[in-house]
Amino acid sequence: MPLFEYRCLDCEELFETLVLNGEEAISCSSCQSVNIEKQFSPFGIKSEGEFSPSGHAGGGCGCSPTGCGCGVKV
Repeated sequence: MPLFEYRCLDCEELFETLVLNGEEAISCSSCQSVNIEKQFSPFGIKSEGEFSPSGHAGGGCGCSPTGCGCGVKV
């Protein structure tokens, strides 16, 4: 079951939620608004003892809602 990140367009709250098959409406965890936007969320992997976001080995790639330090545009 996938975990997604959202941003509320009414109160600007960032939150994660587990999305189940057939779930109808997702609402803000803070204000319960349904005026939300799904966020880009890079996944992380662990290989040979190092953690790298989105598979960028050797990393140093810090991502935010506006972009990533590794050149990935959001």
